[in-house]
Amino acid sequence: MDFSSLHPYVYYATRYPFSKGQTSAERICYASSIYLISEGFGVLKTLGRTYETGPCSLVYIPAGQPHEWIADDREPMVHVCCYFDWSYVDRRSLSEWAHFICYNPELLVESLVGAPFPYPIPEAAKVDSLRTWIDLFQSFYKTGEYTTGRTFIRNLTSQRNFQTFIAYFLQFMLKDAHIPDPRISGILDKMEQDLLSGEDKPLSDYYGRLNMSRGYFFEMFKKATGASPVQYRNRFLIGRAMEDLLHTRLSVTDIAAKYHFRSVHYFSRLFHKETGQSPSDFRASAKYR
Repeated sequence: MDFSSLHPYVYYATRYPFSKGQTSAERICYASSIYLISEGFGVLKTLGRTYETGPCSLVYIPAGQPHEWIADDREPMVHVCCYFDWSYVDRRSLSEWAHFICYNPELLVESLVGAPFPYPIPEAAKVDSLRTWIDLFQSFYKTGEYTTGRTFIRNLTSQRNFQTFIAYFLQFMLKDAHIPDPRISGILDKMEQDLLSGEDKPLSDYYGRLNMSRGYFFEMFKKATGASPVQYRNRFLIGRAMEDLLHTRLSVTDIAAKYHFRSVHYFSRLFHKETGQSPSDFRASAKYR
């Protein structure tokens, strides 16, 4: 999956209490699903694996994976759950409601099964703060009704809150395996704000803010961005300069001054290093695209 196409979208989110001994029967969800057991107990069966679940159990089932839930006979579980795709899929041909569940594998429309996340996500985990997770879920509860002009604004709020939740979920489930240190994201925001304000602060200001050593900061920064702090700074400013070369009539000298390069010659040399063209050649070639 192309990461630029990822835009998680939730269709349905709710609280669902099971009755004693209730079973969901084996089913296949067209969308991915996340379940938090807020109270009670039950069993999850999927692909030959069995999980005993109870309060604080967190379960992720990717789209298209058969699974079955069985509630405890005495203390049945309560699901706080959501059904979503990593990017929106139009399944209105399946149902009038966004409850995309198939109970007969022979009737499954494979082309409408959601794409997987690019990295493997653990199926089951335990959360520490149940209240925090419940609050996050509740912030984007929504019915399985398709979005209309009447529900559009409310859906925007649900999707915004779901984006916050899914970022929290991925950081929790993937740990450091594929998710960069979230502290670096805050530093990137601060660094970009400073650069746009003309404040080219020393790097010590940033790793000092995090109480990190210079070496560890560089290591975490490169892991998060694929570049050193200096390379990131240069690419960011050159990217802004490219926009001005394409969309304004500012001179190369004016653009160099706008982004606080120490001279137009230094700007031109750095621009060529990053793009393979001089600023003037880049502007000229863009006219014929």
